Amino acid sequence: MRWLFALLFAVVAVLPARAQILNGELVQGGMVVGRTLPGTEVFLGDRRVRVSATGLFVIGFGRDHPPKATLRTVGEGGQTSETKLDIRQRTYETQRINGLPPKMVTPPADVLKRIRRENAEIARIRSIDSPQTWFHEKWLRPTVGTVTGVYGSQRILNGKPRRPHFGIDIAAPRGTSVIAARDGIVRMAEDDLYYTGGTIMLDHGHGIVSVFSHLERIDVAVGEKVFAAQVIGAVGSTGRSTGPHLDWRVNWFDQRLDPALLLVASPVGG
Repeated sequence: MRWLFALLFAVVAVLPARAQILNGELVQGGMVVGRTLPGTEVFLGDRRVRVSATGLFVIGFGRDHPPKATLRTVGEGGQTSETKLDIRQRTYETQRINGLPPKMVTPPADVLKRIRRENAEIARIRSIDSPQTWFHEKWLRPTVGTVTGVYGSQRILNGKPRRPHFGIDIAAPRGTSVIAARDGIVRMAEDDLYYTGGTIMLDHGHGIVSVFSHLERIDVAVGEKVFAAQVIGAVGSTGRSTGPHLDWRVNWFDQRLDPALLLVASPVGG
């Protein structure tokens, strides 16, 4: 029988290490969690994807992701498997916001250096590829209130076309508690960024970072571990804002995801 087990092992060794999707939508703005054999390399297009010790990985698709993508796995023995992904395309709303101070729509030259410095730090944090897998647990709505802005909408600010909105806006009374939507490590806790005012950035692992903006109060510090449902701050109207609300955003590295999709995803496995 020993020869039979050896033969079975040899057959398994040459099988391609395929990736299994656990949860998430193949759609613009979607985050997808998958699993493969530990030790397998995973690539989305040309981007190498972190795989946990248990074979867990995550990928994401930005607002304008093209309709096709390729997921490739390479086993420890070099066996390769490719899966073609169909990414559902979306149509987006147009949102007009008036009454903003002109300097918040077209910043004066003397603040551009500050904006570039702040944007560079935000980009640095979004590039962090930490090994935690907190992104895989159930996501929570970070505050109560009315959704007044949705992901992907084209913004017209004071009549001028600007970048799309990459999160969801939740209007709530000033001082309303904001909680961590998932366990994470605080990577930013700034009282006054030019555009987003009081801002917290949480690292949930594997490039998944959430952002909470326009906060009136910040209750956490950089480097702190926070837990899902923990109060991290309070709703405000700081930065570029016309009233008290939370702007909640989620990224997979440079891919901007739709937080609303995370609230309906159901994790499977661990």
